[in-house]
Amino acid sequence: MELKPLFLAHLKERLAYAEKALAANAFDALVISSGAAYTHFADDQDAPFRPTPHFRHYCPLTGPHHALLIRPGQKPLLARYAPEDFWYEQLSLEAIWGGTPFWVEGFQVVECASLDAVWEAVGKPARAAYIGNETERAATAELDINPVKLTAYLDWGRAYKSEYEIRNLEDATVLGAKGHIAGREAFLAGGSELEIHQAFAKGVGCLDHELAFGSIVALNEKGATLHYENKRHNKNGATMILDCGARVRDYASDITRTITAPTCDARFKALVAGMEKLQLELCAAVKKNLPFGQLHHQAHLKVAALLQESGIMNVSAEECVTKGFSRAFLPHGLGHHLGIQVHDVGGKLAGPDGTFQAPPPEYPNLRTTRTLEPRQIVTIEPGLYFIPMLLRPFREGEHASHFNWTLIDELSAFGGIRIEDDILVTEGEPRNLTREHLAK
Repeated sequence: MELKPLFLAHLKERLAYAEKALAANAFDALVISSGAAYTHFADDQDAPFRPTPHFRHYCPLTGPHHALLIRPGQKPLLARYAPEDFWYEQLSLEAIWGGTPFWVEGFQVVECASLDAVWEAVGKPARAAYIGNETERAATAELDINPVKLTAYLDWGRAYKSEYEIRNLEDATVLGAKGHIAGREAFLAGGSELEIHQAFAKGVGCLDHELAFGSIVALNEKGATLHYENKRHNKNGATMILDCGARVRDYASDITRTITAPTCDARFKALVAGMEKLQLELCAAVKKNLPFGQLHHQAHLKVAALLQESGIMNVSAEECVTKGFSRAFLPHGLGHHLGIQVHDVGGKLAGPDGTFQAPPPEYPNLRTTRTLEPRQIVTIEPGLYFIPMLLRPFREGEHASHFNWTLIDELSAFGGIRIEDDILVTEGEPRNLTREHLAK
């Protein structure tokens, strides 16, 4: 289906939700700016620009300093910042988008050659809230800046993806899959972490800063560092964790694969096969009305069973989880919401009123505590790692005899395992967006 009808339906839905959010928080209007670029301290260079996510939720226009004015019952006003500037290429909307943008019909567009003109177009709407980082301008316009309750209400609603958003996330998955295939080939050819990263970016067809996030390319023992990003000289790896994704229209995919070389230890290969099996089981278990924390607990039981079957632990899966042994091997949460932001907002909200729903004490790193509902997209990414600092207390403690330390020490050279897919919750069976384009 073409993007235009998908987007216009999305915008209609978002504006209706914004109207509810404004009414619930006693506002009559909402101003969202795409944001100001961040300039490095004591420098004149800007960091790669990322728009205010809430701006992006309504409008696909790229670049800084644009502003939206949303008022119930009216077409939203879009003040487009398009300065006359000889330093950078200046293009019309038609030139940027290769024709009339599919989204432009949804807005009253005002072209603004200066920041002053942008905020003159916004004006000083009464009883209006502002979301963004251009707070000095918002204060001059007498707007209520980043109100917590309204922001939480909007954060809550972002969990429910429209067909337009699902399309963007699927398109991002298509590119992410291409990057993973290229990265896998580079790894199996003996490439370094840097070369694998470069292969991934080339496979996606983008610059580094256009990736969904800084790629994680970890060979061998580096896989035990969850967010390893050094990407230096390690090469000819026996194992690789490749965790990265692509962006399409600012929506992100988030995919992880653990690949073994033909020469890898057979025992570690068996662990990877076991993790692949249980990860697919967890993906298939995603369903509406299931608290995400319960699925996370099931992940621990499955990983604990694998630890027992492989001879790493000599206690039952239930005891391994109850006594906290499994958390030494799986210290992170099972997954998170995915959307405009890779770790999308609202995961720990109990409702649109902003009530916080904390993770349970036994799983403090859980990123979402919400109950799964249709149209949510979450990642499912169980892991099994050999992290010395987490294993050390058990090596030296009263429970040391429950661990096969000889085997652990031998497997530690391979770092760890993480496998991650992006899953759409539906009214029935879940849809695995990732496996549709990257089977393994």
